[in-house]
Amino acid sequence: MATAGADTQNRQAVDAHRPGARFAAWTGDRAGPLIVSVGLCMIVAYVAAVLAFPKPGGRILFGDATHHFVQLRSLVFDGDLNFRNEYVRLYNLRGGEVSTEWVTTELTATGHVRNYMPLGPALLWAPAYLLLAAVQTLLAWLGLAAPPDGFDRMLQLAPGITGIVAATLAVLVSWRLARRYAGPAGAAIGAMAAWFGSSAIYYSLVSPTYSHAASMLASAVLFSFWLGTFDRPSLRRAAVLGALAGVAALMRWQDAIFLCIPILDAVGRRAGWRVRAAHAGAASIAFVLAFSPQMMVWHVLYGAPLAVPQGPSFLQWTAPHLGAVLLSDNHGLFVWTPLVVLSIAGLGLFLWRRRELALPIAVVVIASWYVNAAVADWWAGEAFGARRFLSLFPLFVVGLAVWLCPRADRATPVPRIAAGRLAVAVVLVVLNLLLLFQYQLFMKGLHAIAPYPRGWFDMWLARLVVPFRFLAWWLG
Repeated sequence: MATAGADTQNRQAVDAHRPGARFAAWTGDRAGPLIVSVGLCMIVAYVAAVLAFPKPGGRILFGDATHHFVQLRSLVFDGDLNFRNEYVRLYNLRGGEVSTEWVTTELTATGHVRNYMPLGPALLWAPAYLLLAAVQTLLAWLGLAAPPDGFDRMLQLAPGITGIVAATLAVLVSWRLARRYAGPAGAAIGAMAAWFGSSAIYYSLVSPTYSHAASMLASAVLFSFWLGTFDRPSLRRAAVLGALAGVAALMRWQDAIFLCIPILDAVGRRAGWRVRAAHAGAASIAFVLAFSPQMMVWHVLYGAPLAVPQGPSFLQWTAPHLGAVLLSDNHGLFVWTPLVVLSIAGLGLFLWRRRELALPIAVVVIASWYVNAAVADWWAGEAFGARRFLSLFPLFVVGLAVWLCPRADRATPVPRIAAGRLAVAVVLVVLNLLLLFQYQLFMKGLHAIAPYPRGWFDMWLARLVVPFRFLAWWLG
């Protein structure tokens, strides 16, 4: 027995000093600083782009971010949820604009301007927004700036900077989560590849003011806490899980499905029914308390604490587009970001090994698939890929890390990455970045250089040609 133990230790020592293992250890040790450095570079790039390419009227926020921002500005500067003046100012309305008639005519039952967006991102942005407002107030007192009115360009920077910080923290937390199951290198490369090889890169850098960066962070914290405390069940833990699920639903109310995690965790335990009921009840109560700010906003806007702001036809439960949301060239998850296929494969292997986790995770993944497929605009409007699936980002990281290190286990101190699998992941990351370049050029109006990613050629091959077209255009 002693000899066998010594032999095992000797093999582990030899394995730990092989070149592949040394690379794995080196990669894992530096992953945290690398992720933070990438996030800081993104902040610099975002701020530089905003300053170098100003938009008309001094606006920084557009699209979905506008509707989150009006909530924040109205609450802080007006102390209400009447958004009409915010929309008039941001849209520079003069009266009679057909596309924005809803600001003055399509009011809710309580007489408010409708707002489809969740409250969570506005709450997440609030600390940076208040800090920058305080800085501008100080500058105004010193005679160096005008007093803030809530629409100032400095204040409009707060959502983007906060979004990048949130996305970076989401990657950091997901990396630490994956490190428990795939070793240092697998987790590090899995986290970075999932970041740059999926829609996450777009909503971390180009559009960090959308809700997806906030959603990535909320779900990463939830899954990290759940898996990190799985062996220590308690009433307090159940309540924290429920609260974290409520916070995730605040960021994107479709993520209320995450309440399945603490509920299934509770009922699946080997304990008396009273204990299981108490844990499930504590999670449910904490979820409602965490989600209550959204319920209060809905009550003011729509007259009810629970609502589907887009209307009853928004969710088509009996006619989901289950195949299209994954396989269509109209933002299908696997078509736009095929790296996620590897993540799903690795997640399946992970759940086979950790079968006690299989039911909650499988339910959440399938429920997310069904909800996203049942939305009337299942393609998520104008988007870089299937952006609504980014709520599952930490699971994509874990799955990809396990796929990269399929033989990782507790007996291997520094599991090595399968070289062939690493090459496939790198290729898919590069292809995703090329697609991002093509998409951005199209969105900037260079349609002759970069076609929209639809159809066989424009979806799959154009990205390989676009850089050369752009270079010829630039030099010509």
